[in-house]
Amino acid sequence: MSDIKKRLDNLKDEIQKEDFLEGTGLSNEVNIRIFCYDAKDEMIVRHFIEQILSDDSFKCSIIEHNLYKIFLNICDEKRITNGAYSIENKKGKDFLKQQIQRFANNKSFVTKIKNKTYGTCDILMITGVGEVFPFMRIHSLLEALQPEFPDIPILVMYPGSYDGRFVKLFNQLEPNPYYRAFNIL
Repeated sequence: MSDIKKRLDNLKDEIQKEDFLEGTGLSNEVNIRIFCYDAKDEMIVRHFIEQILSDDSFKCSIIEHNLYKIFLNICDEKRITNGAYSIENKKGKDFLKQQIQRFANNKSFVTKIKNKTYGTCDILMITGVGEVFPFMRIHSLLEALQPEFPDIPILVMYPGSYDGRFVKLFNQLEPNPYYRAFNIL
């Protein structure tokens, strides 16, 4: 069995433990955990997510929010999806990126994530982090989510690394500071 598959099996066990669900042992910090993996393992991670979302043996419900799907939904609502290609051709990719970032911001993502009702035994799983780059960065989204979900564990599936101080998407981009999360494994 490959290392990523072993780590995912361990993750499945870890997210069912009371320490994770209750956020104990985190020095009164919010219960945000990051599962880092190599981007080359994306398809294995996606398959794992599909499996655990349909697994009825979990104590709690896992509620997945794929940031890329949220992003596309926001773009559809603003009616930019179909016109993005022509806007980019006429005004350039930097102009298009700026326009999209005006409405696809932390507040709009948090609003979409808050649209669901969460119970006391739910886990908020954030996926699609790499797919939504460069329009959304996880460090800024977590800062916006933190006050909205103080009692629900948040698990971020992150294609990169986190050393306890900096997140580094794809292990290649400029690291961004975020110190309030913990590596889950």
